[in-house]
Amino acid sequence: MKRWYLQPSIVLGGGVLAVVLLAALFAGLLFPGDPLDMVAAPYLWPGQDAATPLGTDLMGRDLLAGLFHGARVSLLVGVSSALLALTIGIAVGAAAGFYRGRVDAVLTRVTGFFQTIPAFLLAIVLVAVLTPSIGTIVFALGVTAWTSIARLVRAEFISLREREFVRASVALGASDLHLVFREILPNAWTPVIVSTGLLVANAILSEAGLSFLGLGDPNQVSWGSMIGLGRDALRTGWYMTALPGIAIVLTVLALNLLSDALNAALNPRLRRARRAPPVL
Repeated sequence: MKRWYLQPSIVLGGGVLAVVLLAALFAGLLFPGDPLDMVAAPYLWPGQDAATPLGTDLMGRDLLAGLFHGARVSLLVGVSSALLALTIGIAVGAAAGFYRGRVDAVLTRVTGFFQTIPAFLLAIVLVAVLTPSIGTIVFALGVTAWTSIARLVRAEFISLREREFVRASVALGASDLHLVFREILPNAWTPVIVSTGLLVANAILSEAGLSFLGLGDPNQVSWGSMIGLGRDALRTGWYMTALPGIAIVLTVLALNLLSDALNAALNPRLRRARRAPPVL
């Protein structure tokens, strides 16, 4: 597909993510103070005070500063937990799909066991037991989100294990590590890359849910904690929850758009379907 990167979903999703990334990068420069500090009178509506363009919450905190610093927390948690889930999922899926037999049976049962437990509920338990912090949230979300990646990688390894180029490497005496990392894994990246955006989006949503329930890092402001604090003023100051809620919706929507666009660009079946002439 020529110029796949010019698709509207790529441009729109990439633009929104670029804005969120810039907000996270420049949060400390634009708002050097602690976003948890009370800097103005509470219940200031957006546009009411030039010093706080988006208003303040019920404790007098600057909502714009909170949105910028919250972007940093959301991206950090989303990307870090996605990387942890990818590491675990790829390791489990690759071992199960490559070795098959007893290894596959054991790892498949372990994966199935984790899939029977609600991921968000398990994350709540882990964070509550380990005490809330950015590190424990990343760990909890990462170890509860790897099962889908493991199944994808396992299916790809089972399919690629019997291909001619892999059999040729086996005939030449290639080691298992060479077969896994040089022959099979590079050809199994497409579904993993597509799923990465969804992992990050789910992690951002889960972190917001944990913070909303009071299980976020108390020393860090996040979009979820802003929504949780603003729920006590839904009738008198709905903007306190609407602004961080919109930020979450736009970020998750952008990640989903990018995942769909990458799937359309990298999936050979979809490319052939688009090039095929219409049936009369």
